[in-house]
Amino acid sequence: MKSKKYIPIAKLLSISLSLTLLLSSCTFGDNFDVDFSSLPTDSTWFKVTSQRTSTLDELPADCYIEGVPAAEYGQKIEQSPMWRTSSTSAASVMQEILDFSNRRTVIEMSGTYWSVDENWNPIQLSGKVVIPADGKADRIILVSHYTIGSNAEAPSRCFPIEAMLAKMGYVMIFPDYLGYGITADRVHPYLVMDLTAINVLDMYLAVRPFLEAAGVEVAHDEILLMGYSQGGATTMAVQNMIETVYDDEIKIRRVYAGGGPYDVLATYDHFVTRDTADYPIAVPLVMQGMIVGNHLDLNMGQLMQPYVYENMDYWVNSKQFTTAQVNKAIGTQITHNILSEKGMDRTSEEVSELYKAMTTNSILSYSWEPQAPVYLFHSMDDEVVTFANASRARVKWTNANIQYNFGHYGGHIQGYLRFVSSVKTLLEQDREIK
Repeated sequence: MKSKKYIPIAKLLSISLSLTLLLSSCTFGDNFDVDFSSLPTDSTWFKVTSQRTSTLDELPADCYIEGVPAAEYGQKIEQSPMWRTSSTSAASVMQEILDFSNRRTVIEMSGTYWSVDENWNPIQLSGKVVIPADGKADRIILVSHYTIGSNAEAPSRCFPIEAMLAKMGYVMIFPDYLGYGITADRVHPYLVMDLTAINVLDMYLAVRPFLEAAGVEVAHDEILLMGYSQGGATTMAVQNMIETVYDDEIKIRRVYAGGGPYDVLATYDHFVTRDTADYPIAVPLVMQGMIVGNHLDLNMGQLMQPYVYENMDYWVNSKQFTTAQVNKAIGTQITHNILSEKGMDRTSEEVSELYKAMTTNSILSYSWEPQAPVYLFHSMDDEVVTFANASRARVKWTNANIQYNFGHYGGHIQGYLRFVSSVKTLLEQDREIK
């Protein structure tokens, strides 16, 4: 059963905490100048720390695709042993994403806002906002990002590929998550759903009044939610939080979720029962996330192979390396070479505690069914997040308004590119209907 005992604290925090907006001026394109001197100084708003203008005729050099620089994706991703063949190549799907008829200039703004940490103490987090340069948008899209390793992949530090959608006339909001951006020195509570959902939603609550004060015109109040992989599960957790806590304050137009571990336990148990982890970093990430995020009194050193445990701080927690680099450093996809004998024992007391935490943090364990329309995408060939997550979601949410898109779309990364491309198409169709 899902607990909500901490949510009111985050809601109270978003209303009562004070943050001084320290901006002298900011320019949104050639014809959109904003004077911040008259803005209130006692707000919880988004504080801009850096800004740049992008034409986005091609992907910026600092754009990553699941741990690989976008500039190298064609060569490195398609040659990867984790890549699955399908009728559509990565290059052609990528071209669909880049091929926008409306080539607007966009403004990227990185900044900070207030939320809570795993101990429910106030903390400043960071993220990025991307808006059309003319300051006019159709809606806001709140994006939860996929699993990252290096802090260079955090949205505030790079260009998220989903930000290409801003050229269609959307404000895009990208939280870094706790443990990345300005909090990179902290352990990321991986797949701790309620906490991450609070962190994501608090950025929206901070950015919304910031945009209003800055004169950014958003035509419609209803927001869109979007996320893939870790972000897919987080997006569904954000939808749950909005519909159960903020239903009078925030209205959702549509939700786009792809390739998500909606059942964290089933995803992790898949590694153990098959003794195979195609995405090796996920094993220590999930274990560490459950222990830190749920305050479990467990010793990771007893549950993992020594060479993995002893390198966790360097490989993972230093945030120096991408997921692709960490997977290479781990050097195996055999689960019992990552976990110790005790860690592989599903009947042990320690693993039982982990499994309980995973169940608590599985969106499919919530006594909730989505109310807003959902587009749920998953490649049946996904080697990273087992397709069982999507099929169980379909069984669980039988009465929900969900458009399912399941097919043989290649591996996890190729599925991600197709997901972004399909969301672009659906957004175009949605705007034609209005």
